[in-house]
Amino acid sequence: MDMRVFDLFKVGIGPSSSHTVGPMLAARRFLHESGALADTKGVTVELFGSLALTGAGHATDRAILLGLSGELPDRIEPETIESKLAVIAASKTVRLLGRHPVPFDVERDLIWHRQLSLPGHPNGMRFTLALNDGTLHQRVFYSTGGGLIHAEDEVGTTDAGPPRTLPFPFDDMATLLAHGRGSGLSIAQMLRANECVHADNDALDAGLDRIWDVMSACIERALSRQGELPGGLNVRRRAAALWQAARDDAPGLPHDAIHKVSLYAMAVNEENAAGGRVVTAPTNGAAGIVPAVLRYYAVDCRPADPANGIRDFLLAASAVGMLCKRNASISGAEVGCQGEVGVACAMAAAGLAAALGGTNDQIETAAEIGIEHHLGMTCDPIGGLVQIPCIERNGMGAVKAITAASLALSGDGMHHVSLDQVIETMRQTGADMQAKYKETSLGGLAVHVISVNHAAC
Repeated sequence: MDMRVFDLFKVGIGPSSSHTVGPMLAARRFLHESGALADTKGVTVELFGSLALTGAGHATDRAILLGLSGELPDRIEPETIESKLAVIAASKTVRLLGRHPVPFDVERDLIWHRQLSLPGHPNGMRFTLALNDGTLHQRVFYSTGGGLIHAEDEVGTTDAGPPRTLPFPFDDMATLLAHGRGSGLSIAQMLRANECVHADNDALDAGLDRIWDVMSACIERALSRQGELPGGLNVRRRAAALWQAARDDAPGLPHDAIHKVSLYAMAVNEENAAGGRVVTAPTNGAAGIVPAVLRYYAVDCRPADPANGIRDFLLAASAVGMLCKRNASISGAEVGCQGEVGVACAMAAAGLAAALGGTNDQIETAAEIGIEHHLGMTCDPIGGLVQIPCIERNGMGAVKAITAASLALSGDGMHHVSLDQVIETMRQTGADMQAKYKETSLGGLAVHVISVNHAAC
């Protein structure tokens, strides 16, 4: 498996990695690879499946326009987005990659196929360029979770270049644990060795440090912001006020550290819901869990070497995320929220166990516990917004991650259910789950709460 740490941890913007970050990247990439901008007179974008059903609440339409304009999710300043979109709306023109202006009417040229899905993945999109000679240039892309995308014609293909030889190749946790027993290395050390095939240690550390810096800054920023979140549900930001109250209360209660962890996670996901800067971990919908548990480690666990502990945390967490992505899914549209909050909880539990000096078997146990107790969790966002129940689920997932790590570290790593088995169970559960519970807002809380509220009016 040649997946990188930075395939899972990517800097982007909210509210969704699959519905915002992925479509933005796909739109930009389509234009870059088309080679026909100078001969283009128009562009059309069609959205299918979950992208069409919840895309309005997930800002997919906005992301598409920004991607067509050449913007990147890790570089665009969130504060500039509204003005950029206002120019497009007022002029009914989009400048492809910021250079070539073509007419674009959102009502006409952005098409929502809410009753149709493409075969490759629930998050499908088709881009079409209309050329001056009357021909069309089309390509289909899929957004598969965590901001990862691939074109339809890339399915089943491999990179044209020679395959990279990793010192510790693994497609399941059993193989990674066997590598550890043979080499005497920790999971974090083996992931570091694999990463150093791509970059040297200094570059890797700089990348990991940047990920933590963005996560930490997001927590700090969100803990100072109040008001309502956009989207029409009138959801109030709560984390900042609760954080201030927790700091003002004295003397502290024994559970205060855990209470604060839940607030860190909720703060990140409030920022995500507002379209702010976050890190996919492994997705935006579950972006608060890993940074919340990381901050708990760095502050409340009082590590002797926090910098290297944070790096080990992220490396060990990424191993779990890679396995979940490869052998199941991290997409709510594909397997429900068990693949987002559940996977993030497992990653954070594994990372914390690693940073606290756990053995490889204890790290695997922590991850298994984290996923096991999210099995079957549906993705049913009210109003198609990444707010209810998503924000609170991150707070609960962070607390569960700490509990999972604590349970694992108090044992010897022996347990009845392996991580590989629970990942396969998650995949099968997702396959059996009805589509209305997989990021479509057609079932669960998304329907029940709205229907009850309407009945009360």
